[in-house]
Amino acid sequence: MSITVTTWHLEQTAPADLSPAEEPPATAGVRIARAEVPSPEFSHFLFTSVGSDVSWTDRLVWSREAWEEHLHRPGVETWVAYERGTPAGYIELEGQDEGVVEIVYFGLLPAFRGRRIGGHLLTWGTSRAWDMAERWPDRVPTKRVWLHTCSKDGPYALDNYRRRGFRVFDVKTADEE
Repeated sequence: MSITVTTWHLEQTAPADLSPAEEPPATAGVRIARAEVPSPEFSHFLFTSVGSDVSWTDRLVWSREAWEEHLHRPGVETWVAYERGTPAGYIELEGQDEGVVEIVYFGLLPAFRGRRIGGHLLTWGTSRAWDMAERWPDRVPTKRVWLHTCSKDGPYALDNYRRRGFRVFDVKTADEE
């Protein structure tokens, strides 16, 4: 049985495009930190935990060596949201050529959705995409941040991206088995 999947490609072309979400109150115990030590096991945990119910499958076949190679590439960053010490979600950035940064993955573990963490994490991660050259001296300053989402992702994903100031620049529809 095939399903029709719509994929939206979105972008920001200036830091001023970012429309920040409200931060969770301090009493919520939410903090965001960069996973500075590349860990294939932790990254695999985040990918499978966040993506298990929204059809993320492309990295399920990756070996430990493939994860290791990916995570050690200059400009690849993983930022993790924690609620009272428990991983709640993550955003993965990938610096590309000519000042472009892609938000490759972004999402929350199912138990943390609907708790006002997603907008805050997306704001934080997008800000880190814009200032990536400050952490990677060989990179040129960011000129564009982009991502894609599809109709298989969570029901609020597209709206969250738009609320943060991302604009659609391409839409594709395809049938998938």
